[in-house]
Amino acid sequence: MKRPDARHGRGAPENRTPTRFGLAVREADGDWLDMREELDGGPPPLRTTVTIEKPKTILTRNVSPDVGFDRSINPYRGCEHGCIYCFARPTHAFHDLSPGLDFESKLFAKPDAAKLLRAELAKAGYKVAPIAMGTNTDPYQPIEARWRITRSVVEVLAETRHPLMITTKSDRVLRDLDLLAPMAAQGLVCVALSVTSLTPEISRTLEPRAASAKKRLAAVRALAEAGVPAHVAIAPVVPAVTDHEIEAIVAAAAEAGARGCFYIPVRLPHEVAPLFRAWLDEHYPDRAEKVMAIIQSLRGGRDNDPNWFTRMRGSGPWAALLETRFKIAAAKHGLNKEKIALRTDLFEPPQGPQLRLF
Repeated sequence: MKRPDARHGRGAPENRTPTRFGLAVREADGDWLDMREELDGGPPPLRTTVTIEKPKTILTRNVSPDVGFDRSINPYRGCEHGCIYCFARPTHAFHDLSPGLDFESKLFAKPDAAKLLRAELAKAGYKVAPIAMGTNTDPYQPIEARWRITRSVVEVLAETRHPLMITTKSDRVLRDLDLLAPMAAQGLVCVALSVTSLTPEISRTLEPRAASAKKRLAAVRALAEAGVPAHVAIAPVVPAVTDHEIEAIVAAAAEAGARGCFYIPVRLPHEVAPLFRAWLDEHYPDRAEKVMAIIQSLRGGRDNDPNWFTRMRGSGPWAALLETRFKIAAAKHGLNKEKIALRTDLFEPPQGPQLRLF
């Protein structure tokens, strides 16, 4: 049965109000506006809106021991790709917005990102380490085509010769190849393309507005040919939905010229778990219980395991099986033979406009 909030071409099948922060739950009061969808013959098309956000700083710091960076930049909040499994969805609850459809349709952009970054890099005592982009929401989601905030950030990093790591689901990253290729020649950048499924029928519901796997793999090839170290992330692996494709994705990554590949089992923090369950009921009712049973076996009997290290690999027999299958496939295709180390010794702090004259 279709859920009343479900929209064609969107990921989340519902738009429940967040309750974690004690915000008021909006209830229908019975007036005619509550009947408008029934009167109009169904819900109207959901349009994407963008609100300008003006943060005071742009670098987000973290001390997580199980990730390979300590700072990141997120040019946007929310993501139009609509991936149902996105662990960033709960962040929309901070704005009294739903982690469901609001997350993928009510977006926030930070047009001052490059200006703020320049100020941060110019601070006395700034210590260089790779900046990660795409760790929360995708820096190359569709609105980047118009807003070009990600590009403005990359321009600053290229100018100052600062190391950068990018993760994306979009071949739109190739629009910045004129910046990324010279950075790669200096050992300053690497890019990971996330490929979750090679099956269009799965991708259309799992990540409805992201580029096709074919386009992502073509982007891996183009990056590799331009000398940019490219990796493929099988992130996430969804048991009983996409896990059967692990070997095929690894093979496709190697054929496209990727230097390495990695995987992460699906994570379901906070509001993501009920959204994912609703998605299973909508698209895979025949195996919904099986999928959740396997996920819980990976996550210590819960929908989600927030603990460091195990959250990235899972635990138990299913986790061991996934790891074994992946390692065999990666070794077969010669991937992950070397670890990319980005240079930090070339950094030059940004200079003011007056100094640029001399």
